[in-house]
Parts: sequence; C-alpha cells; structure tokens
Amino acid sequence: MPENPLSGRRILVVEDDYFLADDLQRRLRASGAIVLGPVPSVEGALGLVDRETVDAASIDVKLGVEMAYPVADALRARGVPFLLTTGYDQASLPERYAKAPRLEKPVAVEEVLRALGRLLNAA
Repeated sequence: MPENPLSGRRILVVEDDYFLADDLQRRLRASGAIVLGPVPSVEGALGLVDRETVDAASIDVKLGVEMAYPVADALRARGVPFLLTTGYDQASLPERYAKAPRLEKPVAVEEVLRALGRLLNAA
C-alpha cells in the first residue's frame, strides 16, 4: 500500500464555511496531517503563512466579502503548492490562477484530500 502523502504534512486550511472547515480539519487529522487553521479570513491566513511552515494549502477563494488571492500569492512566492476551492468557474479567476488546481464547490472533503495528496506527491 502506498504511503499516505498527507501524513506528517503541515496543511493550511483557509475556509469560511464552518461545517466544511470542521469536516476537512477532522479528516486531515485522521490522515495524519498537521492542520494549520482552519482560518476564515485573509488576515488570519497570512498570519499563519508568515509564522508557520506550510507544506500545502486548501484555499476557499471567497471568504465572506474578501477574496483570498493575497494568501495564494504569498504561498506561491514561497513555493508552497495550493488548491483553490470555489463556486466560481475557471473564467472568473484571475489569469495568474488559470493553471492552479481548482475544485468547484460544493466539494466533497474526500475530493479535497485526494487533490492535496496529488499536490504533495508532485512537489
């Protein structure tokens, strides 16, 4: 059986939907990941990015009234892989994220876990 790519990895969860964030956090921990967050704001996420080592991240594009692109930009500058979760279609995202992994909401937690595993395996 292949090793779990999430085990021991530090995963940032940026999500403002309480139920999705809680479920994702629990499932990541059950997979052996170290969960940073979940955080529901750009400010909170950037604080964690500045203070913590992050191996990968799941970022909800729209956090209340703010867009999470500054978090994605900060992670990209550090070479940290991330995936975007959004209800927006690909054409609505800024061009700089045209090739970023994206999962369309509503999204199953299992799908997020698989996508994060693929990101970590590719890194």
